[in-house]
Amino acid sequence: MKAIEKKQNLSDEQIVKIKTLLDRYGRARSRRESWETHWQDCYDYALPQRGSITRSFVPGGRRQQNLYDGTAMDAVDQLAASLLGNLTPPWAQWFGFKPGTDLSDAEAQAIAPLLEKAARTIQAHFDSSNFAVEMHQCFLDLAVGGTATLCFEETEPGSLSAFKFSSVPLSDVVLEEGDNGFLDTSFKELSLTLDQIKNRYPISELPVSILREGEQQPQTTFDVVEMIVPENGSYHHYAILMDEALPTLLSQGHFDSTPTISFRWTKSPGEVYGRSPVMKALPDIKTANKVVELILKNASIAVTGIWQADDDGVLNPANIELVPGAIIPKAIGSQGLKPLEMPGRFDVSELVLGDLRSRIRHALLTDKLGAVTDRRMTATEVLERSAEMAMLLGATYGRLQSELLTPLIMRAFNILKRRGEIPDLLLDGRVVALEYRSPLARAQAQKGIQNTLMWLESVQALGAEGAESVDRKRTAQFLGEALGVPSDLIKRDIPVLETIEEGAHV
Repeated sequence: MKAIEKKQNLSDEQIVKIKTLLDRYGRARSRRESWETHWQDCYDYALPQRGSITRSFVPGGRRQQNLYDGTAMDAVDQLAASLLGNLTPPWAQWFGFKPGTDLSDAEAQAIAPLLEKAARTIQAHFDSSNFAVEMHQCFLDLAVGGTATLCFEETEPGSLSAFKFSSVPLSDVVLEEGDNGFLDTSFKELSLTLDQIKNRYPISELPVSILREGEQQPQTTFDVVEMIVPENGSYHHYAILMDEALPTLLSQGHFDSTPTISFRWTKSPGEVYGRSPVMKALPDIKTANKVVELILKNASIAVTGIWQADDDGVLNPANIELVPGAIIPKAIGSQGLKPLEMPGRFDVSELVLGDLRSRIRHALLTDKLGAVTDRRMTATEVLERSAEMAMLLGATYGRLQSELLTPLIMRAFNILKRRGEIPDLLLDGRVVALEYRSPLARAQAQKGIQNTLMWLESVQALGAEGAESVDRKRTAQFLGEALGVPSDLIKRDIPVLETIEEGAHV
């Protein structure tokens, strides 16, 4: 570490900080090693195009030569697409803002149009970016590996969108769980050439040995670790060149909100990384793959057959080709070539395979989140199907809402607020509250809406006295909020006495 101090003129506190971060990264990296073989099995059978956890990644390489059954791969694609459509549907308003609990009705009525405009502005930036593409890749990682990481960066001013996203593979990220239970500490591993290092960290001072090696061999890559560490209410960023002789601090800074968002499918006690539905179905996936392999081998034997021949000096089995119209010579009086009779058997492989595929689809929720194929499905059946889907994904949706959706919207809100594109308001639940309007969130709210409508029907059946007990305005407001109606369309009871100008600080 004295070499770092001499080269970069760092203070003693910074030197100790770099050493502490490197030790912390090493411990987190060693804890992750026990997961790698498990992840590799899951990716090999369910998402082979992304499976490069323990092996070197070769772009365009063949990774499906040992797969014989595609049930898991198809189910994973459907699950990821369903999560994208139910949680963050592209080109649809899947979130919004509403007045917080600390505002009066007059203030809420005044601020509602500004909040709806801010929500539409953020959604427009999402739609103009690569969010849908990278979010889909994250949901694929979530379904297979149980943990996914989305890198949320800000683009240069003047770009079409202020947001830039990238899905970070499990092989490139090391995570730590904070005291709050979230994966708020991340170590991202990068392999960069000298030119890429200079472009990404333009003001950094590089060791002479790195400069010499990079100039002599431009294609040589160097290991860089980018760290996001929560400190004192903000998120500090460090980029360190992992050179054994001279670790170099390339850059450092801080963010108001984390640019690296990690989230899990489900979590076991004492574990940092999440567990996926593919991990649960992995025994059935492996068995189904082996059953199909044996069926194909049996089919090849059934097509070509097993033959026997007498070695009579005329027939040479090495030169025989079993093709239509072939003439096979044999000695006079010999048996020549004849098929070996197979004993009768009862084939149960199709029954076993059908049961395995059904369990795989059920474990990956394909039979619950898939498209509706029955055109005769009634409205009641659709509502029951939505309620069942919300019940099955209730725990998972709650985790995704706290670990993915809330940090995602918070960072987008902070970026555009700093740029002046949305009002300078506090998104803290008291002044401005976050509201989810995704299809899955609405499906979860259906039960409360049904209970309210059932109560209204029961009250109306009581006559005029029962109808007088209903506060129609408050009931309409509740139904509007439960259905995700924009807050500026809901009229409040108290007239607006004062207005809040756009851009004013609350």
